[in-house]
Amino acid sequence: MITKRQLGFGFMGISVLASFGTFVLDWWRISNQQAFASQMGPVQMGALAAAALLFLVGLTLLPLGDKPA
Repeated sequence: MITKRQLGFGFMGISVLASFGTFVLDWWRISNQQAFASQMGPVQMGALAAAALLFLVGLTLLPLGDKPA
């Protein structure tokens, strides 16, 4: 059975991977265009905002400890 602490760490890990993926996608797009015109679009900004929200939800689950999720 998964605990709330484990669920919190899982949410935090997924959000970090999503943020990292967003920045890698931006970097990859720059390297293919041969120009430094990096501006994040609305979808990327939304993905970062969702990742930040998921990270905060994960942080709130950590103090709940070993209670079942």
